[in-house]
Amino acid sequence: MTDSTPILSLKSVRKMFGPYAAVDDIDIDISEGEFFTIVGPSGSGKTTLLRMLAGMDQPTSGDIMLRGERINDIPANKRPTCMVFQSLALFPHRTVGQNIEFPLKIRGEDPERRKARALQLMALLRLPEHYYAKNVMKCSGGERQRVALARALAYDPQILFFDEPLSAIDYKLRKTLEKELKDIHRETKKTFIYITHSLEEAMVMSDRIGVMRAGKLVQVGTPHQIYTSPTTRFVSEFVGDVNVIPVSLGARGSLRMAENGRELKPPKLPAGFGNGYLVVRPEYIRFLDKAGDADNAVEGKLYNEYALGSRIQYQVRVGDAVFVVEKLRQQPFSGKLDDKVIIGWDAKDAILVTD
Repeated sequence: MTDSTPILSLKSVRKMFGPYAAVDDIDIDISEGEFFTIVGPSGSGKTTLLRMLAGMDQPTSGDIMLRGERINDIPANKRPTCMVFQSLALFPHRTVGQNIEFPLKIRGEDPERRKARALQLMALLRLPEHYYAKNVMKCSGGERQRVALARALAYDPQILFFDEPLSAIDYKLRKTLEKELKDIHRETKKTFIYITHSLEEAMVMSDRIGVMRAGKLVQVGTPHQIYTSPTTRFVSEFVGDVNVIPVSLGARGSLRMAENGRELKPPKLPAGFGNGYLVVRPEYIRFLDKAGDADNAVEGKLYNEYALGSRIQYQVRVGDAVFVVEKLRQQPFSGKLDDKVIIGWDAKDAILVTD
């Protein structure tokens, strides 16, 4: 749970490389104790933004404010913040304990206090006490990840920055560490600012998510808001599988599919809507016995199916378009490949977006 005090504020922040705006006029407030994730594809500007927040680069224009104080010109080592890098940057010739204690040693704290703090952080990060004397390079990838986080926490920073720390870890361990990071955030009550190219990762851990594209934050919201109410086609497609149907305004407030001119019953139309995209998540589309069983229905051919753990996805070809339908494994569709099928959805379960 976060309070309403912005610990970090960005005001019209821009970073130029020649004529190219890597970060373009960003305004955002990040609350005390928040887990805020910046997500976007490669080249979207998220790493450049993080480097400015951490003090490794300066903005070309705009202000970065920490608790109301402008920190644009304060170098990284003078800020009450710490970075956990993708590379981890651990000292390979030192023990787990020595790596964690390093920032405390730099501060001049005595060995007993350093060791006590290291053991406390090891317990928090679920590292066995006997690992204190273990060479860090003899630890697994996940254990080294925990050591890096423990070392960052040893600084007692006000904000922790994370530069895609889980991207090089195998899937199963990554899912475990995602949950652990969320637990650690809850226990420490620190402000976490995290960047990743994986929206799935962001959805698991974050209080809020900022989606970046071409240097801009195109949408900021809770995981639920980003998933259920994307404001653009880019955001909707970035957040998992989705059906995107090009449409235009039809007669009597209906929508007309660009594919075949079929009229559809829309969700609430925004003022001035003319052309755009109707977005329907796969879990909201269902197989129908007859067209009248949903507000909107289309006929097609069952083309393929994919088992995805607890879910099954079905591809249905409707002309040149492909629709994705998703069902729980416990409730599979009984049709066979190449069968003619009717699929549909209700107007309230769709979203209209522009691009």
